[in-house]
Parts: sequence; C-alpha cells; structure tokens
Amino acid sequence: MLDGKATESNMVRMTGEIVSEPCLVREGRGEKLYMAYIQTRRISGVTDRIPLIIPGRLMGPGDCTGRMASVEGRFRSYNRNEEGKSKLILSVFVKEIILLETGWPVDFACNNQVFLDGFICKAPIYRKTPKGREIADVILAVNRPHGKSDYIPCIVWGRDAWDVARLDVGAALRISGRIQSREYDKMLSETESETRVAYEVSAIEVGIG
Repeated sequence: MLDGKATESNMVRMTGEIVSEPCLVREGRGEKLYMAYIQTRRISGVTDRIPLIIPGRLMGPGDCTGRMASVEGRFRSYNRNEEGKSKLILSVFVKEIILLETGWPVDFACNNQVFLDGFICKAPIYRKTPKGREIADVILAVNRPHGKSDYIPCIVWGRDAWDVARLDVGAALRISGRIQSREYDKMLSETESETRVAYEVSAIEVGIG
C-alpha cells in the first residue's frame, strides 16, 4: 500500500483539509510544536478528523486553515495523566507538509494511508458486530529509532481478524490501512457523560511474522 515498507516501520501519508488554526502546544530544545487538525474523506463520504503535530520549522507564513494539504509523517503516541489515570494520546507527527492549490483528489484511497511494522503488546480481542462481521482489536508496539515505542490501537477485519486473534503477545505484525476517528460517550457520573474522540488504524492489509 505504501512505498518504502522495508525501511520505515511507521509511515503516514494523507491529503485533506486543514480544519483548525495551528496552535502552539509545546516548546523546548529550541523548537516549537504546533497542533492542527486535518480532515480526510473516505470513499463512502465519511470524514475523519485527525490531529497533526507540526514542527515550527515547517510552518509557512499566514493561516493555513481551510487549505488542502499533503502530509507525510509518523503515527505517534504518548501517555498523559488524566483524572489520575494514564490516557493514550495519538497524533501524526509531521515530517513534511505541502499546501495545495487543488481540491480533493479523485482517488480517495490515497487520502489516508498508514503502514506499521511492530509487535503485539496485549492479547488481541476477538468479537463480532451485530451483523456478524469478524473484528480483532489489537495494540501494536512500533519501535522508534532511539529506544522508545509507539502503541497504536488497530482494528483487523474478516479472516485476518480470526488469524490475528490467535497470535501471542510479542508476535510480529505488519498492518497497512487508514487512520480513522470515532466518537464515543464517556460516562463521567451516573447522570453526566462527555463525547470524546478515539483514533485507531483500520487495517486493509495484514502481514504476520
């Protein structure tokens, strides 16, 4: 699905609309990091709104909100303490961003692509949808060059789900697919809830071992 699989264990390429003004989220070691959201579109017409972390050196002059952009980077994770619990935060760390003059590409399959090569770090959960479609939820640990790892939630479908669900923790797994966003309701109390957004990789191709 993506070129360069043999040399990169974590690759993201996407094209979409920048739908929020970049805001400063971190500054250190002489570099500023900004967060913005990019909206990509699936073949079905459903859109995904995905957070980007953009180094200041890649930021051009002026506001890029509302502009189409082509992005390359890596899908990254870190843990943040929230209400006394550790929460996994996911975003695309941008290596390259190009603002485009054109609209949406005709080939929607190329709007949102991710390739991960890692190891299963938690026992996969096998389940079926109400319509009987097979699903396996898996957390993939993808090593970074300098000893750290990113922990990426992935959804595997159909026969691949059955195969992946039988794998042991530590098994090597390669996944290519798309990053998707999904809203859910978090219960804060018996009477109060809050709508939140989860991010995960929906697998299209799976390689085991």
